[in-house]
Amino acid sequence: MQRRDFIKIAALATLTGCGTKTPAAANRIKKSRPNILFCISDDVSYPHMGAYGCDWIKTPGFDRVAKNGILFNNAYTPNAKCAPSRCCVITGRNSWQLEEAGNHWPFFPAKFKTYPETLTENGYHVGFTGKGIQPVRIRKVNGKIRQLSGKPYQKKRTPPPATGISSCDYAANFEQFLNDKPAGKPFCFWYGGLEAHRKYEFKAGITKGGKKLSDIDKVPKFWPDTENVRTDMLDYAYEIEHFEMHLQRILDKLEEFGELDNTLVVVTSDNGMPFPRCKGQEYEYSNHLPMAAMWKNGINKPGRTVDDFVSFIDFAPTFLDLAKIDQATCGMQKIQGKTLSKIFNSSKSKTVDPSRDHVLIGKERHDVGRPGDVGYPIRGIVKGNLLYVHNFETSRWPAGNPETGYLNSDGGPTKTNCLQSRKKPSMKKYWEMSFAKRRQEELYDIKSDPECITNLAEKPEYISKKKKLKTQLFAELKQQKDPRMFGKGDIFDKYEYSNTVNKNFYERYMKGEDIKARWVEKTDFEKVP
Repeated sequence: MQRRDFIKIAALATLTGCGTKTPAAANRIKKSRPNILFCISDDVSYPHMGAYGCDWIKTPGFDRVAKNGILFNNAYTPNAKCAPSRCCVITGRNSWQLEEAGNHWPFFPAKFKTYPETLTENGYHVGFTGKGIQPVRIRKVNGKIRQLSGKPYQKKRTPPPATGISSCDYAANFEQFLNDKPAGKPFCFWYGGLEAHRKYEFKAGITKGGKKLSDIDKVPKFWPDTENVRTDMLDYAYEIEHFEMHLQRILDKLEEFGELDNTLVVVTSDNGMPFPRCKGQEYEYSNHLPMAAMWKNGINKPGRTVDDFVSFIDFAPTFLDLAKIDQATCGMQKIQGKTLSKIFNSSKSKTVDPSRDHVLIGKERHDVGRPGDVGYPIRGIVKGNLLYVHNFETSRWPAGNPETGYLNSDGGPTKTNCLQSRKKPSMKKYWEMSFAKRRQEELYDIKSDPECITNLAEKPEYISKKKKLKTQLFAELKQQKDPRMFGKGDIFDKYEYSNTVNKNFYERYMKGEDIKARWVEKTDFEKVP
């Protein structure tokens, strides 16, 4: 007898008495601790899922989760870069509350505990495949390496359909994880797709994905509408669809094993698309992310769309809550986020919890390329239709220094086109929006201007609203003990950068040392404008 058949028969036997499901038995299953499947793509912005109306990227897996659960319209990461965003997910704290882990390429502090570690200690079978919380370095504790995301399942490989796409067979690794699960144990699994992270195989979306340049309804206003940019966007779409293919296989596998109904499935991404003015910045296309969740046994009235603001710091407390683990006694640090159980248990659409009316965002050091490897500190608040952004070090280049290739913007055709636009007066605006120095305060109406083009910060009719947002932002940051609110923000620049290959990149490059960051093209390096 196959293990999966045995599980199904055993589950049926638990629920039946002389072939009839009893109310008591059904109630026990309803209240049992759910499985947790967290699916996180790499570098995908909010609008680019079918459930949100995007038709040039096919996302049947995400759309299935949304249709059978909840589609979230306002999910945000506190920090739009891989490592700090993922560290927010696993700890339940904002990046400015995570010391070293608030930076990109950090060492993970021993003092912080993750929800996968906590679930492992409390009877869950825990694992991950693909990308965990990289790029994070983990120091040994008592001679052992911590498994911050759970036990790795990486052995199953398959030839990738294009260069730049991972050979990791995520779905096959998930099946192995399920086969290893002890009978009767709930599980927690992290599916971390490495797509749509760069680099891309140029024109793969067209030559292998069957896409056409005309499929794209519009190019964001902060990039020039060129053939290369559209091709780049289609290559991005092709990688998302690879992530989606594995998501569909994983959902089918859950169903095959009889585990789908009592599994909370969450699908999202870590930060926005790896294009200029997106990933690594603090705007809508960087921090506003797709999110859908389904759980047949635990989400009321599936098919709802919810407008409540959700932050990535809400995932950890939600998972602990559903696993019936007391935050106060489980050994984890104080969690800043709030459980999503109220939304799951409600039958309302749109606004469920009126207190969820805003989120905080921000960043410190991401990729290097400035003198001394310093970052570009930002804090911001999204509330209602407004995004307020406060830039603390306006003398610095926001995407990194020109002479080292604007390292906090991934290399690719779109970046190249934006950089080339500086040489043409009529197109210089594209360079300015992504790479030029910025004012200290920015304010955008994200409902009418989701691309954050028109800065309203100095408009007389918005001065009062801007002040209120800044006051609320700084007050909450002080409550959260953000070092930057107490004149100690430079501590983030002093934390060790764990990527030794690119450490002190600016100084070494300016001395003529032959070092190259792999995500930068040769054409990206410029003289200071």
